[in-house]
Amino acid sequence: MFQEAELKQINAELKDKSPREIIQWAVNLDRRVFTSTSFSPNSAGLLHMIKQVAPDMPVVWVDSGYNVPDTYRSAEKIMDKLQLNMHIYIPEMTAERRNALMGGIPHPDDDESLHREFSRQVKLEPFDKALHELQGEVWITGIRKHETEFRKSLDIVTVDGNGTLKVAPIFYWSEEQLEAYVEAHDLPSARHYFDPTKVQDGRECGLHTSA
Repeated sequence: MFQEAELKQINAELKDKSPREIIQWAVNLDRRVFTSTSFSPNSAGLLHMIKQVAPDMPVVWVDSGYNVPDTYRSAEKIMDKLQLNMHIYIPEMTAERRNALMGGIPHPDDDESLHREFSRQVKLEPFDKALHELQGEVWITGIRKHETEFRKSLDIVTVDGNGTLKVAPIFYWSEEQLEAYVEAHDLPSARHYFDPTKVQDGRECGLHTSA
């Protein structure tokens, strides 16, 4: 869609734009645009911004089956408050069946290959199904620069190995900015959250590094 030089220029132009302006830029590309959420803490912020710009944008949620109760409850509150166009995907295998076969959630320090297979089953496979069904071309994502070492190498607009254009409207926002936005708009937020594909802070879940 864009060459490297074009991406560099686009990122320079978007760096000082507001998240809503960046979302509008993505929508104006006139491609099939979608967003995704994990309903992690403060994720309602980006969803609220998107709702103001493109109310009917498809929102993909890959429910791994391993979310804690508070995350599920806050997810329901967010979906109800924002009236999102949800597309929910789940793994082919149930969590209980997988737990029996894998002995629970595998830790990458104990068995990296088993943890990669776990991540593929609970997140990558359902997300690939979403991409196929929605035929998504532009993915609006909530990643931010400071979250992991890998993300520091990215920018607002990037292209992944599958050719999907990824747009991160809050890429340069701090946690404090996002928290303030969520509070200002009285948005629900999970107090307790756990991503079994990351296990520990600073790891990638696989969606942004699999291609």
